[in-house]
Amino acid sequence: QVQLVESGGGLVQAGGSLRLSCAASVNIFSFNAMGWYRQAPGKQRELVARSASGGSTNYADSVKGRFTLSRDNAKTVYLQMHSLKPEDTAVYYCNAEVYRASYWGQGTQVTVSS
Repeated sequence: QVQLVESGGGLVQAGGSLRLSCAASVNIFSFNAMGWYRQAPGKQRELVARSASGGSTNYADSVKGRFTLSRDNAKTVYLQMHSLKPEDTAVYYCNAEVYRASYWGQGTQVTVSS
């Protein structure tokens, strides 16, 4: 069982920055992939960024050049967000793909005011 805990969300003005953290309960280097997803009110959950074990990272077109996914140590993944826009407002979820299982954190709210 893998537990994921997100933190770092909050309220920020448009153009500002935030860094989200995702702390895993176990070493993440054996994971197939880790990523960030978001869900805005009334919308489906969507991929923000996903890093596969082979090293490639995919970003949603809407965040390319503004968001960066990184891994700092054996158990933490970050999402650095710059030039935030009101349309980035959503609950952000951390996801881990481990063998055939998919694990989710509880989510952290990001609100960008105009």
